[in-house]
Amino acid sequence: MRVLVAGASGFVGSRLCPALAEAGHEVLAMTRHPAKYRGTGEPVRGDVADIGSLRDAFKTVEAAYYLVHSLDSADFQRRDADAARGFARAAAEAGVRRIVYLGGLGDDADSLSEHLASRREVERLLAETGVPVTVLRAGIVIGHGGTSWELTRQLVEHLPAMITPRWVGTRTQPIALADVVRYLAAVLEHPETEARTFDLGGPEVLTYRDMLQRLAAIEGRLLVIVPVPLLSPRLSSYWLSLVTDIDATTGRALIESMGNEVVVRDDAIRRIVEFEPMGYDDAVLQALGERAKQRRAK
Repeated sequence: MRVLVAGASGFVGSRLCPALAEAGHEVLAMTRHPAKYRGTGEPVRGDVADIGSLRDAFKTVEAAYYLVHSLDSADFQRRDADAARGFARAAAEAGVRRIVYLGGLGDDADSLSEHLASRREVERLLAETGVPVTVLRAGIVIGHGGTSWELTRQLVEHLPAMITPRWVGTRTQPIALADVVRYLAAVLEHPETEARTFDLGGPEVLTYRDMLQRLAAIEGRLLVIVPVPLLSPRLSSYWLSLVTDIDATTGRALIESMGNEVVVRDDAIRRIVEFEPMGYDDAVLQALGERAKQRRAK
């Protein structure tokens, strides 16, 4: 199948392109700078903010992956909505048979954060032109280079003790990056996943406190966590920007989302794409190993 990947150079896309190629698909890696692309697949110019470039990128494409987000912008909701509209319109005009989107977990009955509400809006906008959309919703993805993972790792490695908001007690269901990629690549082989939404998660439900403390134990560090009742997302984001390399805008969006429980409510995907997802500790070791490998290569 001829497949376009929007976000081919990103955290997930850079791992998905090789997996799709290995599965026998012809991969088109959409990028704003094709001459600089060094990953798997044929680089094609495309910018989600430029529908003309999208029309060119979509020529002869059968399926498309949408892995684009704008968390580092204060107006990320508007930017993501505009980009999704343009992508969906160009896909429909080109006769694309399916879009696959990686969204975020979260119960719609909750008051979702701006970040998670934006993910839901993108799901809706991608589908509004009639192209069938397969949505895979994940929570924290554990893998080298992921923003949420980097936030976790840097907090543990930079601070022996931390004062945190009450979100440390929120439940989440982290999943290894390798398993997210496996699900993303596999849905193309299963027609029954078309126009459906699936929850993705690893085998364990953990609080953010559990995640921080288990990472500390794996790295042989002592970590003291003191939750406090009053610490606003804005103040927390400034604190994060001081002790990690996550910018305050992105940090605030992520922290607001940490108030929402992100766990799997329906594991239907496990009965379609059958394998045993990696546990949290193994996912952490894999992420740390990949980071060490890249640091040695520099």
